[in-house]
Amino acid sequence: MADQASVDGILFDAEAGGAHPPALYEAATLAERIPLAQAAGPEARRHYQEHGWLAVAGLLTPEELAEARQATDDLAHGRVPGFRGIIYEKAARPRLAAMTADERADAVRKLFRFAGHEARMARLVEHPAMQAVIRNLLGCGPLRMFQDMALLKPPRIGREKPWHQDHAFFDFPLETRFLGVWIALDPATLRNGCMHALDRGHHQGPRLHWKRRDFQICDTEMLGQRSVAFPLQPGDAMFFDGLLPHGTPANDSPDRRRALQFHYCPAEAVETDSGLRLMIFGTEGKDATC
Repeated sequence: MADQASVDGILFDAEAGGAHPPALYEAATLAERIPLAQAAGPEARRHYQEHGWLAVAGLLTPEELAEARQATDDLAHGRVPGFRGIIYEKAARPRLAAMTADERADAVRKLFRFAGHEARMARLVEHPAMQAVIRNLLGCGPLRMFQDMALLKPPRIGREKPWHQDHAFFDFPLETRFLGVWIALDPATLRNGCMHALDRGHHQGPRLHWKRRDFQICDTEMLGQRSVAFPLQPGDAMFFDGLLPHGTPANDSPDRRRALQFHYCPAEAVETDSGLRLMIFGTEGKDATC
């Protein structure tokens, strides 16, 4: 499932997007954050195993946060030599050529595969406290980071990321344990597109995904579900299981909502081909009834 389309060498979001029913993101509860000092302990691991997520306050120090923000800005402005992993919102395409450099940076939807180009991001991938939390939650030793992204919901045009399970996008056997880390660079709020998750939903196993606004879980499965929302302050983080259903609504506010996202698995995990994954999670509406 390609998520970008190239126009004159510039990458734009290729998904259909479009309006989504507001009821898809009616939060029943707000996630409770725990201090970083508790996140590498046994109670945090029990919570993660039961609920499929852990919200942590203050993962990044103010200095680390400032460095991550500056690195993200440099990547989005094209100031990092050799880096080409910039995807713009589809809605910005008609007017991108007329935008100023700052306006173009505020139209970026996603940055990807930047750790090999940007030393500040490479250091963050190896963040000792973050890695200690991940090893605790996964119950493993050495880790492998296999995906690095910055997810930037631009003001007013940042589209929804519909409900999905991350494992539906990754070519690993179903039994592979992997974990996503979502780090807020700006205040993530209910209005600007903070994360929502289906509490304990990872226990229900893989769900059929199909192509509608994105590669997603059917809306009919999620309508009426009462989610947990994750309003986060800059530097806070959410750790979540690869089978946890989650999504983010559109950003119709005037505020930025920038976040970093990394995925980790045990170092010994071995990837497979996409055919096995798609037999489980479906593709292009396979067996879809919605």
